[in-house]
Amino acid sequence: MIARIPRPLRLIALLVVVVAFGMAHLATGSTVSAAETWAAVFGHADRLTTQIVHDLRMPRVLVGAGSGMCLGMAGIVLQTVLRNPLASPDVTGVGSGAVLGAVVATLVGGDFASPTRMILVAVVGGALGGGALWLVAVRAGSDPLRLVVIGVVVSAALGGGTTMLLTARPQLTGAMTQWLIGSLNGRTWAHWSALWPWLLVVSASGLLVSMTIQVLAVDDDHGRAVGLAVTPWRSAVLLIAVLMTAVAIASVGAMSFVGLLAPHAARALFGADHRFTLPAAGLLGAATVCGADVVAQAVTSWVADPARAGVPTGAVTALIGAVVLIRVARRTPTAGGKP
Repeated sequence: MIARIPRPLRLIALLVVVVAFGMAHLATGSTVSAAETWAAVFGHADRLTTQIVHDLRMPRVLVGAGSGMCLGMAGIVLQTVLRNPLASPDVTGVGSGAVLGAVVATLVGGDFASPTRMILVAVVGGALGGGALWLVAVRAGSDPLRLVVIGVVVSAALGGGTTMLLTARPQLTGAMTQWLIGSLNGRTWAHWSALWPWLLVVSASGLLVSMTIQVLAVDDDHGRAVGLAVTPWRSAVLLIAVLMTAVAIASVGAMSFVGLLAPHAARALFGADHRFTLPAAGLLGAATVCGADVVAQAVTSWVADPARAGVPTGAVTALIGAVVLIRVARRTPTAGGKP
C-alpha cells in the first residue's frame, strides 16, 4: 500500500507527522494545559503562561527535534558507508567520543562550557572515536558483527576515560550525567542558537552527497567503475556523520539508539533511495526524540518528583533501541552468510 504512494508525497506526509509530534511535545507539561499552550502560541495567554511556553517549552522542542534529525541522518550515513545495519553513533565510537569531548568542555568550564564551544569540542571527541574505529576496521576487515564488536570496544575505552574524569570531579557528576544518558532538561534558546546553524550545514551537506552515499553503499569496485574516488569520499562522508553526531550530543547528550531506530524505519518507508531515505531518517529521528521526551515527562509525573529531577529522555530511547538492536542483530548475516 505504502509503496504505491510516490516518495515525495510520503516525505511530505512524514513531515506533517513530525510537525504533529512537535506540537504534541509542545503541549506536554504539568503546569500549563494544552489549551493554555496554544493560547500562548497565538499570543492570547497571560504573561506567566507565555513565558513558560516560549522560554521553557519551545527551545526544548526545537533542540530535541534538531538533535534527533542529526542523529537520524548520522545513523543512516554510518550504516550505509560502513555497509553495516548495526552501525550507529552508539556502537561506532563516534557517540562516546563526542560525550567525552562534552564532558571535558564541562570540566574546563568558562567559554568551553558554552553551547557553541561545546559543539566544537564534541566534534574533536567524535572524530577521535570514529577515527579509531576506522583505523582498526581497515586492518580487521568489514564483517558487520566484527565492526560492531570493535565499535563497542572503542566506545568502552572512551567511556572509561569519561568515567575517570567524572570520578576526578565528583562534585560535577550530577551536572554531567546528562551527557551520559541524554536529556532535554534545561535546554534554552542559547542551545538552539548554537544548534541550528550546524543543523543547516550538516543537513545540506548530507543531501548534497546523497547520491555519493548511494554509490558507496554498493561496493568499492562499483564506486571506482563510475569514477568515484572511494577512499577520500568515504572519509568525507564519515566526517559529515561525525559532525552530525557531535552537534546532537553537544546539545542533548548521548541520546541512545536514535541513530539506529530512525534509519531502519526510513528504509522500511522509502527503500534504498538516499535522496529520500536520508531526509526521512532525519525526520524520524526528530519524531523519535520528541515522542521519547513526551513519554519521559509522563513517566516523571507518575514515578518521580518533577520538581527535583525528571526521567531522562535518553533512558526511553535506550529501552526502545535495545529491543531494535537485538532484532536487527539476529537478522544480520555474518561473514559466513548465516544470521
